Amino acid sequence: METLDLVVIGAGVFGLAVAKTFHQLNPGKSLAVLDSGSTLGGVWAKDRLYPGLKTNNMLGTFEYPDFPMHSDVFGVKPGEHMSGEIMYRYLTKYAERFDILDKIRYQTAVLVAEHQDGAEGGWILSVQSGGSQHQIFARKLVMAAGLTSEPFLPRIEGQDDFGVPIFHSRDFTKYADTLDSAKRVTVFGGTKSAWDVVYAYASKGVKVDWVIRESGHGPVWMAPPYVTPLKKWLEKLVRQCAQNGDTRMLTWFSPCIWGNVDGYTGLRNFYHGSAIGRAITNAFWYILGNDVVTLNKYDAHPETKKLKPWSHAMFVASSFSILNYPTDIFDLVRDGTVNVHIADVTGLSSRTVHLSDGTQLDTDALCCVTGWKHVPPVKFLPEGIDKELGLPHTPQESDLFTADAVAQADEEILSRFPRLQDQPVQNKNLKPLLATDGLTTTDPVNPSTPLTPWTLYHFMVPPSARLLQTRDIAFAGVLLNFSTFIVAHAQAIWLSAYFNDQLPAFVLPPLQPRPSDPTDDQKGKAKTIADIRRETLLHARFGKWRYPAGHGAQFPDFVFDALPYVDLLVSDLGLKVHRKKGWLAEISEPYGPEDYRDLVGEFAASVEGKGV
Repeated sequence: METLDLVVIGAGVFGLAVAKTFHQLNPGKSLAVLDSGSTLGGVWAKDRLYPGLKTNNMLGTFEYPDFPMHSDVFGVKPGEHMSGEIMYRYLTKYAERFDILDKIRYQTAVLVAEHQDGAEGGWILSVQSGGSQHQIFARKLVMAAGLTSEPFLPRIEGQDDFGVPIFHSRDFTKYADTLDSAKRVTVFGGTKSAWDVVYAYASKGVKVDWVIRESGHGPVWMAPPYVTPLKKWLEKLVRQCAQNGDTRMLTWFSPCIWGNVDGYTGLRNFYHGSAIGRAITNAFWYILGNDVVTLNKYDAHPETKKLKPWSHAMFVASSFSILNYPTDIFDLVRDGTVNVHIADVTGLSSRTVHLSDGTQLDTDALCCVTGWKHVPPVKFLPEGIDKELGLPHTPQESDLFTADAVAQADEEILSRFPRLQDQPVQNKNLKPLLATDGLTTTDPVNPSTPLTPWTLYHFMVPPSARLLQTRDIAFAGVLLNFSTFIVAHAQAIWLSAYFNDQLPAFVLPPLQPRPSDPTDDQKGKAKTIADIRRETLLHARFGKWRYPAGHGAQFPDFVFDALPYVDLLVSDLGLKVHRKKGWLAEISEPYGPEDYRDLVGEFAASVEGKGV
């Protein structure tokens, strides 16, 4: 059996960052990245590059801190969004530059991961590759498959008689020929990917019936990348909020349970703990949301009005996106190329989609933008270890989500952030997708029974006393936000420190006695396992209250809280949180990848200096 020091599952943005950073900081250790696809890239893998796919972010804001995307190399100009093809090429160059390309094994799926008893732990992986199976022993394992790798495609009543293609948006590339052959198509869903698919068809003259569930969350928020010169402040506000939200001053308007690590506790307490502060905060969110609605002129036409968001801007998380199309998508709605239907899909028949309002849509294809399975495809053994790992599981089986513990966490959240007690009701008829008549599933990882959210300490490691002792498994990228590359970079360094027992005692109890660290003294007493479990539960419950219009009840899903999260990780590493020159720049200038360019070097120097 092959033995490796580290196995990373997933060759997307997070998996590549983990592999590269581990290799940098541990050059003598063995490493492999396993991916079930035929190329690296994850969301940006070659076979997922559907027509017109672009980033929401512009050049300079969507790159690894230590690997700038230079215009002369990748052909993107300042102010431009990157195409999917460029992102795939960029990630390939990153893997080449840091000598991990040859460590990636494609079309290699991990079916089972079994934890081993003993002080050292480790995992035996049952792996399928090229039609055969074998086993690998991984001393350390990182799950980096992400939250958008396994598509969720419900079974619709009558689909066996449909007679034309039905596919998930993940597979749009495989059905790209329908862009030329189809006369009329149906797109089912209201997220950014649905907008992309609708635009791809309609911009080529294909008639599109766009179905958005009347029992769902409604259309995603879509902001223009720029606004009129007369609204310079709103331009910055919308662009920075919608692209990354990483201006420190703007983060103060977001209730954030881990936000005080930035040191501006007094200001945060004012905005969320006082009546005047909450009034200012409410006005901020009203301006942000109302400006987007006004700029898009939703109410100016009966069809565009159907695309106006149903949710409060404050509560939507990463479902806030950017209109990054070369022409105006709303023109295609106004001229009738796109017809919007607010209804549920109740069934299919020959070349026909049936809706809950009685409408029957003749169609040449049905693209379902119906989300993703947020539970890993790997089976973990021994049986019952899922809850110890922090994976979603039934609350009745949980030793963390007890009624008393949940009540205490909720009380702390709502006492610190009273605004969250007033939860929005975006759709009084809201129900899960599978509760819609005509849609079913036999998929065991999408049960009808509600599950706990992901419960990982700092969104990365299981809060289990036993697994914190073996330190042999972690999860990277189990979160959604717009600062993907910065977060991936910071998580990768944190995880290397975690595996090597290099985190300060105020973050984790050390495995081995070591010289006193003055940072620990400054931060107070060393953290206990009980502290870690309590904090993990608090952060997991926070998502439910903070982002009910997003995925907060299932996994971390945030926008304005990304910079505070990076602050948390950087602070954990004992490095400098405030990285701008001067207090005014610190609060007013957006943070970007360039601010963390030498983070790996800073960490390596700090560890060497402490003798850890």
